[in-house]
Amino acid sequence: MFPKAFLTKYRNGLLVGSGDIGGNLFDTLAREGIDKAIELADSINYDYIEVQPLENYQPRIESGFIKDRATLEKLIKQYVKLADILELPLVVTGDVHYLTEKDRIYRTILLNSKIARSAAAGETRYTLADLSMKKTQHLLDEFAFLGKEKAYEIVVENSHKINQMIDDVQPLKKGLSTPKIEGSEDILRKKAYARAKEMYGNPLPDLIQKRLDRELNAIIGNGYAVIYVISQRLVDKSNKDGYIVGSRGSVGSSLVATMMGITEVNPLPPHYRSVNGNYTEFVEDANVSSGFDLPEKRNPVDGTILIGDGQNIPFETFLGFKGDKVPDIDLNFSGDYQPIAHNYTKVMFGENNVFRAGTIGTVAEKTAYGMVKNYEEANDVHYRKAEEDRLSNGITGVKRTTGQHAGGIIIIPSDHDVYDFTPIQFPADDTKSNWKTTHLDYHSIHDNVLKMDILGHDDPTLLRALQDMSGIDPKTVPVNDPGVLSLFTSTKALHVTEDEIMSNTGTLGIPEFGTNFVRGMLEQTKPHNFGELLQISGLSHGTNVWNGNADELIKNGQANIGTVIGTRDKIMTDLMSFGLESSDAFQIMEKVRKGKGISPEHMEILKAHPKVPNWYIDSMLKIQYMFPRAHAAAYVMSALRIAFFKVYFPAIYYAAFFSVRAKDKTIDAVGITQGKTKVQALVKSYRSRYNDLNKEESKTLAIYEIANEAWQRGIEFKMVDLYKSEAFDWKIDGNQIILPFVALQGLGDNVAKAIVAARAEHEFISKEDLAKRGSVNKTLIDFMDQNHMLDGMTDANQMDLFAI
Repeated sequence: MFPKAFLTKYRNGLLVGSGDIGGNLFDTLAREGIDKAIELADSINYDYIEVQPLENYQPRIESGFIKDRATLEKLIKQYVKLADILELPLVVTGDVHYLTEKDRIYRTILLNSKIARSAAAGETRYTLADLSMKKTQHLLDEFAFLGKEKAYEIVVENSHKINQMIDDVQPLKKGLSTPKIEGSEDILRKKAYARAKEMYGNPLPDLIQKRLDRELNAIIGNGYAVIYVISQRLVDKSNKDGYIVGSRGSVGSSLVATMMGITEVNPLPPHYRSVNGNYTEFVEDANVSSGFDLPEKRNPVDGTILIGDGQNIPFETFLGFKGDKVPDIDLNFSGDYQPIAHNYTKVMFGENNVFRAGTIGTVAEKTAYGMVKNYEEANDVHYRKAEEDRLSNGITGVKRTTGQHAGGIIIIPSDHDVYDFTPIQFPADDTKSNWKTTHLDYHSIHDNVLKMDILGHDDPTLLRALQDMSGIDPKTVPVNDPGVLSLFTSTKALHVTEDEIMSNTGTLGIPEFGTNFVRGMLEQTKPHNFGELLQISGLSHGTNVWNGNADELIKNGQANIGTVIGTRDKIMTDLMSFGLESSDAFQIMEKVRKGKGISPEHMEILKAHPKVPNWYIDSMLKIQYMFPRAHAAAYVMSALRIAFFKVYFPAIYYAAFFSVRAKDKTIDAVGITQGKTKVQALVKSYRSRYNDLNKEESKTLAIYEIANEAWQRGIEFKMVDLYKSEAFDWKIDGNQIILPFVALQGLGDNVAKAIVAARAEHEFISKEDLAKRGSVNKTLIDFMDQNHMLDGMTDANQMDLFAI
């Protein structure tokens, strides 16, 4: 129900109708007669009166509000009289929910579960009206009881009248409206060039100068400078607060983004550079795809060790071939830091200019199938499998709920109002929330307002924990350490055997490389450098790029891990190396990476270049989705940094891993503290029924695998200690790691905090005291008792009779 005060306030520019079968005007006419209906109409100031197709009123007849069809026709005749008295057009409106009558079943199934719940609550179920789009003749026949002329008037003539009353309306402002930061163009240009000259000297090498000029001219010329400046400030604040920021997507394709510090990925071709910027050397070697893999070399100017850099990524994959594509800068902040980064946008632009990005939740395929089965059961009907599939397909994707993007922030320019683009709402109708959400799905306004993806991720959180515990800045960790790289083909660096940890690689627990699927890829390809790991990352995230594609090419000896198509950008650089023009290479890459195949025109171009292998063309034709090379590079850098701590600081690695990764209560505290032999047996037991594990059991297996590896390396896990355990963090004590309170099943965050706070006051004098001051329930007390956490502690408080 829309408040009358709101209607009065915003009346200008609106056309107001009387509503559908449950409208206030219709109900007043039916209950209180035409005089009261006139009073209501005068107070609302309607622009037109609405009447619905007769079938729409069926629920009102079944409910008894309207006696029968004859009574309905009398009411509609009263509506005609009312419209004449008010001198307002009476028009037939449909309340259309779907196009044709045959689509009615979909809505019926969708509402079935809601109706079932209502019936269970004692509400009466009524027939759902046919709310399809009615044809003109159908409506003329339906309202023929009013006379031919009147029927034509309300069905045809008055519809045109209402249409003519509507002005041409542009729902959203055209084009992208970005927020303003004074001087952002100069800030971008100065910062990018300053950092480039710091790294590569002044004057800049020609290749770098041309690329920066081209990118900056495109970014600034299209009005996108502010997007880079906002991103740079967010990343800079996070870094100053001690949290690394990872980049997602193809932002690492932009050299300007690298120079601004937005991403660590350097998209230039492989090259050497000096620490002080006095020497740069680009390396043209088809066997070297990443500058991180260049052999050690000394600076011919001053003898210092040169830095290998560059991942060979064309900027076109980020900015488009003409540089006019809106930069989509996605950033991975620590999950712990994400709320701070979100709130910082309010500091930059004001609370009334930033909103969480709204989403539309739709019916999933499995949910749709369940709805169909529920409908069959509720109505005692039985469809064939083909019909069940048709019906479930018909309701898959239908809007179900509204929500908010996990990290999307919409920024409204200060010279605009949010309502220029979207209504807003509170998430889950929580009016106490610190954030408001765009009502429209962010995809609908993506081209109109700026959306920043400030995402939460575990890797930056884990790296921060490793830094805090070791004192080593992860950014100083080498990404080409031989011991670390050996993990991807062997377990030797961990000083364990393959049998002991039941893995042929040492990558358990290493992000992106620890799953069974990826470890299988590692075993087949045996990568030994950064460039090959980058290929693995791309292949593992793509669709139809590994299974039945790259894996077969490698098995058949037609290609190797370095030459198969691993990332979308590699298609463009490969095709250019085969002799294609950059524009053709780009267009082919764009089609292939989206699973759109190769057009006949592009196929002719490929066939005209004999350097393009046939297997390469066949591989492109199979691809459905390709991962960006920059995203893969960022993931691999993060993985190698974490792997460094696993190799050289094992206790710190495992304590940090469990502190960050084991927050979803999947820990079996008793299981992982039983000792090396028993933990290994648990892993073997779960592995023996691997294909039958459910989602939770799979998570438990992953925890057991890491715990077993730690035990095999001489790191022991100790049960929760009442006086040594932390609330949340896993604590190192020599070669032992003491579990935190939250590792106990059923012990929540608040209880963990309460125990730690209570013991800081003074020791617990009994189990009763622990229960009271630590807010620990009896079940947990019994568990602690059974696992020797409360040995020597009495059950109840005892009064000392001899105390003075």
